[in-house]
Amino acid sequence: MQTRDKPRPCTQGLGKLFIISAPSGSGKTTLEKMLLASDLDLEKSISVTTRNLRKGEKEGEDYYFISKGEFFKRKEKGKFLEWAKIFDYYYATPKKRVDEALEKGKNILLSIDVQGTKQIKEIYPDAVFIFINPPNLNELEKRLKRRKTDRLEDIKKRLQLAKKEMTQSNLYDYIVVNDRIEEAYKQLKQIIKRQI
Repeated sequence: MQTRDKPRPCTQGLGKLFIISAPSGSGKTTLEKMLLASDLDLEKSISVTTRNLRKGEKEGEDYYFISKGEFFKRKEKGKFLEWAKIFDYYYATPKKRVDEALEKGKNILLSIDVQGTKQIKEIYPDAVFIFINPPNLNELEKRLKRRKTDRLEDIKKRLQLAKKEMTQSNLYDYIVVNDRIEEAYKQLKQIIKRQI
């Protein structure tokens, strides 16, 4: 685990924002679920997306699924904290819910990509930024194939994007390698406990 520890600001009543990013297939969603089910006092920020609901996903639990037209209406009204286009779909973080939760002293876990991280850094520079790396690209490819949610051409696109994202991990305060899920979870939990 590589770290660039930042002190917890002494702002009473304000919650802490934890940003987690990772290439697709790195285990980010699994780790996020483990953290949210742990004894840590974390709330999940639910993103909106224009992609279709996948098998096993639930509206309002995994994402809010909206049309492209609705997405751009909300974007124009400044309703998003950050947004990104990933392949053919748009993703964004609803601004109001995050701002209100932080003001109430709640700690928020936000799972976004590198594009979104750059935007969040400008608004919440004291957030804690964590990047999850796969052990290597070969392992990442195996994981993506095992998921059986993407076509071969989509896997190739995801691997190209992963290479690009991994070169930008210097934007983050912490880098955790997810070689073994339990070990990666322990490291993430340790980071968050230090910052809460």
